[in-house]
Amino acid sequence: MKKLTQTEIEFIEYTGLKMQADGLPKIAGQIFAVVVLEEEPISFSNLVDRLKVSRGSVSTNTRLLESLGVLDRVSLMGERQDYFKLPDSPYTQLFERKKDRLVDHMKLLKKTVSNMPKNSFKQKRVQDQCRVTEVMIENIEDLINALKKI
Repeated sequence: MKKLTQTEIEFIEYTGLKMQADGLPKIAGQIFAVVVLEEEPISFSNLVDRLKVSRGSVSTNTRLLESLGVLDRVSLMGERQDYFKLPDSPYTQLFERKKDRLVDHMKLLKKTVSNMPKNSFKQKRVQDQCRVTEVMIENIEDLINALKKI
């Protein structure tokens, strides 16, 4: 296992903090950053050693990243442990999942609006949230299309 440069250490730490600020565990962000920097799949044990965290933390957070679509678990011939790599388009998958959540949210908002008294203060406020959510969905679709071209 090669020694990390100061730049790589800072990238890993920064990515962990940014993902933590977005509501994910810091270790998940650090694992993601390590995998971003690797040309080849990285082993479970190398993640433990590189990040100096427990096997349980690596296990929990790799499963989380897999569920988000930003990490693939792979096996290598003759190896007993799991390896991890970035999927072909991890960033597109992240935003597609975000769009799906917004679409689900929009359904709830529309149902809420339809069940409120017409032209009430509350209905107008929820309609405003509908418009904001529509704009977000449109912009995420544009972003997804742009990312697919990368």
